[in-house]
Amino acid sequence: MRISVSDAKAQLTELVRRAEAGEAVVLTRHGQEAVRLVPVQRIVGRVERRTLMERVRLSGAAKALTGPDAARSQDFLYDDDGMPR
Repeated sequence: MRISVSDAKAQLTELVRRAEAGEAVVLTRHGQEAVRLVPVQRIVGRVERRTLMERVRLSGAAKALTGPDAARSQDFLYDDDGMPR
């Protein structure tokens, strides 16, 4: 959306809301682009990052499939005395 600076004065709250929602808002002066409204990137803190990583770890652990025990994975090849079949 392109809007002149003088028109934007009356609609600033609405323009900020639209920019936060992801819409491109460009303010013009004398028909030329002057300013672009963009949302501020939120900085994720250390505690939030740690919480997110823990949730991801738990989610992955819940989805992990347990396979055969590697130490016993080829037991079917040998008899009780340890000799090949």
